Amino acid sequence: MTAYENLYWWSNDGLRLHARDYPGDPALPPLICLPGLTRNARDFEGVAQRFAGRRRVIAVDMRGRGESAYAKDPMSYVPLTYVQDIEGLLAEAGIGRFVAVGTSLGGIVTMLMAGPERGRIAGAVLNDIGPEIEGAGLARIRGYVGRASSFPTWMHAARCVAENHGDIHPGWGIPDWLGMAKRLYRLTGTGRIVLDYDLKIAEPFRVPGAEAGPDMWQALTALAGVPVLVVRGGRSDILSAGVAERMAAALPDAELVTVPEVGHAPTLTEPPVIAAIERLLQKVAA
Repeated sequence: MTAYENLYWWSNDGLRLHARDYPGDPALPPLICLPGLTRNARDFEGVAQRFAGRRRVIAVDMRGRGESAYAKDPMSYVPLTYVQDIEGLLAEAGIGRFVAVGTSLGGIVTMLMAGPERGRIAGAVLNDIGPEIEGAGLARIRGYVGRASSFPTWMHAARCVAENHGDIHPGWGIPDWLGMAKRLYRLTGTGRIVLDYDLKIAEPFRVPGAEAGPDMWQALTALAGVPVLVVRGGRSDILSAGVAERMAAALPDAELVTVPEVGHAPTLTEPPVIAAIERLLQKVAA
């Protein structure tokens, strides 16, 4: 595993939040990696392995996930609060400009952050998310988020993950599912393996419209003028091919990469995606 330091900061409402801080060239804008709804900083281990050292990589545990504290008010589990939390991280770490890497929910947070201070986002990766979200995908996520599950062994957890997500990564084998299980779950002090997030994150997500926020097309256009990589899983039920193409057309310096035979969401370690991120970082440097 690539070495990192633990970075902590406090939210406006008094939560101790956490990120993994992988070292890199301090002269370059760092990668700020923002995970999806039920995910955490571990999702970006592969990204850090590829880019850390050359470039600082900060992988965030959103409130209620991983090593970040759980919120007393579950209705704070909404994108605009996550934006405030990341603002606190940037202030704590003294970061002015950065490259945002947002998967799903993390991409929504990225788009919302683009507006207030143009110029601080040096580039953005929007992973399988856009201004419009497909209804079928939302229904699928609402069907499982917040439902408790517990297993006696990692193999049991991996088999359950494979059963539930097999259509997202049809080419995966048991080692891949074990890896995903260890990113999704944690081992408790009693020896049980449970989901590594506050189950109450589901409460606001089940309210129609709470999964996003303001006009997201307007938020997206705030990224005009910087390099943007739109990544879409070819089997995605969250980001349609049509919306992905409209996103790329709406931004002057955008590239669209579709990962075939992958659903929601690509891992960002697929070779075409890694190559596209390298191209984006070259644009940022230029």
